Amino acid sequence: MNILTQLSKFLFVFLIILFTLKDYTYLGRRNEAKKRTILKNQIQILFGMEILGYLLIFLNTKDLLTLALLGGILVYFGVTIGCFHLMYARSSMLLVNNMLMLLGIGFLMIGRLDLKQAIKQFVIAAGGTVIALIIPVIIRKLKALSHWTWFYAIVGIVALLGVLALATVSGGAKLSLSVGGVTIQFSELVKITLVFFLASKLARDSSFKSVITATVVAAIHVGILVLSTDLGTALVFFVAYIVMVFVATRKAVWPLAGLGGGVLAAIAAYFLFGHVRQRVVAWKDPFAVYDTSGYQIAQGLFAIGAGGWFGTGLFLGRPDTIPVATKDFIFAAICEEFGGIFGICLILICMSMFILIVNISMLIRNRFYKLIALGLGTEYAFQVFLTIGGVTKFIPMTGITLPLVSYGGSSVISTIVMLAIIQGLYLLREDEGEEYLEIHR
Repeated sequence: MNILTQLSKFLFVFLIILFTLKDYTYLGRRNEAKKRTILKNQIQILFGMEILGYLLIFLNTKDLLTLALLGGILVYFGVTIGCFHLMYARSSMLLVNNMLMLLGIGFLMIGRLDLKQAIKQFVIAAGGTVIALIIPVIIRKLKALSHWTWFYAIVGIVALLGVLALATVSGGAKLSLSVGGVTIQFSELVKITLVFFLASKLARDSSFKSVITATVVAAIHVGILVLSTDLGTALVFFVAYIVMVFVATRKAVWPLAGLGGGVLAAIAAYFLFGHVRQRVVAWKDPFAVYDTSGYQIAQGLFAIGAGGWFGTGLFLGRPDTIPVATKDFIFAAICEEFGGIFGICLILICMSMFILIVNISMLIRNRFYKLIALGLGTEYAFQVFLTIGGVTKFIPMTGITLPLVSYGGSSVISTIVMLAIIQGLYLLREDEGEEYLEIHR
């Protein structure tokens, strides 16, 4: 078993490197036949990694549920790829492959740590994908989306106020509500509605008055999150707002003013909230406060260091000693058993997703859809930065999950929906190209 595990860890690293290289090779290819070959190779790597990982989990746990889950995951991957091919012939399959790879890495690590959580994650991801398959149709056909400006604002504010009023405190913040035994984190939904509001408001009118109105509404969203002490999500909202206003107005004064306001807000948060001060202290020197607030960060750093470049191998590390390893600190757990090279490739895959989203946004002519793509892409990229930056002690920990990889139903569904919206925008871009060619003829 030990020999098999030691050999497999090198194979995992080889497969993730190959997948990542295919990602960036695809972006530079012009030949469609070669692009299709790259996508097929990525799918083979995706299936191979999942089979290898879950066979190792089964050999270590002897739990038949592991094999059942593996079968379900493979069917889910195959059906998802097939549905996008059949329903949207011109969809971006690179976006689908990257989404499934990140989900697959999450399924593997969560399954190694807690099989029941992995099953829940799989069921939620499958349900979210069913919803996602409908969204590109809605994006393409429902032309009135750009006119629902205040509907998006009201939905977002009411959802956040509901959490502020009714949610219980978890980890120093009010994050979610339980509805019929199901825990829902409404801020994940509001990530999307806020972007749609800002895009709708700024696409038609980017004057000073319109920007001030958008700023007030965005400030209400962020203010409610601050009162709920969900500061990580508030920061994600704030950065998305800054980027969208800058792109809409093309005036550097807005991001500069936003940066100044953000610095003042961070200083205020430090003095107002005790758990923020604890996180800053733990960030400065986690080993000095190892027995209290620094324990989680220290264990995460120990895990990353123990993994080295190639990892300890599945079940030969101790990621279970990291608090909430399946959520906030899953990147540390991955680095311990899969290795630092694997972790770097994971970051590069996330970067590839962001580059792809930016490319899509730059080619869209419609300002409303362009701003949506940039806003959602910014939220995704900044959330990845906050999570990995916090785990590696580059910045103070914010309690944000790693999109698609960490355990968490609301986060997984919202990210899958966000990518489905991007997929719809990609198809719209294709439609715009056809219309342009027709007019040119």
